[in-house]
Amino acid sequence: METAKILIYDGSFNGFLTTVFKAFEEKFPISDIQTNGVCQNGLFSETETVFTQMDKAKRVWNGIQSKSNAAIKNVYFAYLSGQKGIELVLYRYIRKLFSKAGPKTTDFSDELILKISQLANSVRREKHRMEAFVRFQRTQDGIYFANIEPDFDVLPLISKHFRSRYADQEWIIYDVKRKYGLHYNLESVEIISLDLKEVYANSMLKKDIFAGNEYAYQELWNDYFKSTNIKSRINPKLHAQHVPKRYWKYLSEKKQAV
Repeated sequence: METAKILIYDGSFNGFLTTVFKAFEEKFPISDIQTNGVCQNGLFSETETVFTQMDKAKRVWNGIQSKSNAAIKNVYFAYLSGQKGIELVLYRYIRKLFSKAGPKTTDFSDELILKISQLANSVRREKHRMEAFVRFQRTQDGIYFANIEPDFDVLPLISKHFRSRYADQEWIIYDVKRKYGLHYNLESVEIISLDLKEVYANSMLKKDIFAGNEYAYQELWNDYFKSTNIKSRINPKLHAQHVPKRYWKYLSEKKQAV
């Protein structure tokens, strides 16, 4: 009986797709797929490191996309959920898609199809929330800066939105939970890592890093937000559903609530 393998990859999405290619090509049993930073040996498994190869990753991507546009989106979004063990779940999902009697991506009677769809939808909702809830603060050197703490790794999904919307401004959106960010330099978006000494929430306390008039603009926005609210129509429970409290510390209009 052939020994099952634990495949180790570099933690990137293209690395994961390369790993899927290798598993399909060599047809050996897979007990797990892990990143090289959290590798744990199995009792009855041997490990093998897979190095990212873009041509192989692209072949897997194109193969899934040929099955269904919805499927490739679900795979990518579910991967960005970062859920523990998501790689092995996605590998089984992809195998099922390529099987002769593979189910449709909308066949939610299939437990695996349902799970991936639910994960993808959760990431999709977080993407839309981030596009709505990011609040920039202008720094002394003219860069617009925003911290975020999304439940999922949605920075790759919101890059296009902010590059299009703020094409004439240099900005940084930094995920403090995952310790990396996006920097738009008026020409392109690059991935960066910062050594932040603190998280810059939209606080009433002024910080030297931000431009002096930034706080005046925020006060104007805060006053406008309060003036447009009709107290008799405020529904705190419904409001919290649409704007969950975990986002409030980064919203300038919520300064008094933080």
